[in-house]
Amino acid sequence: MSRIGKKPVTLPDGVEIKKDGTTITVKGPKGTLTNSFDPRIKIDIEGKVVKVSTETNSKDVRALFGLTRALINNMVIGVSKGFERKLVIEGVGYRAAMQGADLQLNVGYSHPVIIKKPEGINFVVEGQKAEIVKVQGIDKEKVGFYADKIREVRPPEPYKGKGIRYDGEYIRRKAGKTGA
Repeated sequence: MSRIGKKPVTLPDGVEIKKDGTTITVKGPKGTLTNSFDPRIKIDIEGKVVKVSTETNSKDVRALFGLTRALINNMVIGVSKGFERKLVIEGVGYRAAMQGADLQLNVGYSHPVIIKKPEGINFVVEGQKAEIVKVQGIDKEKVGFYADKIREVRPPEPYKGKGIRYDGEYIRRKAGKTGA
């Protein structure tokens, strides 16, 4: 059995959870998230504690057991605290700017790249030279997806380190032509 799946999820103050068949709805101060889960996984709500269990012990159900608990925990954290992914833009003349609610990236192309603001996600541009972009939202999957879409515009290259990288990401550097 999964060690993560055995841990109960405790609900912080201000967070409500409702179960309707296999659908779980979590409501908190930042918003509401809904997700459907496999019917072979049993979800019990007892006051401020959510417990996940399973009756069968097949390999695919064991995998879903830990996943279900992790997804419910991420929903609870998302509606109470929210998620944030920070990206750093490096390079001469590389910067980000807000264009209304959309994000505009100037990263060495002949034109600025505009990323439309999706529903439930916020972009924040910080830094002296507008080199830090924060992707914020309540859905961890969406935050990671749109952070990756921004990074995809100009991934970091190994010679000078120019491009868009996650904060704290290590870029393995290579020696150039004169590095012999």
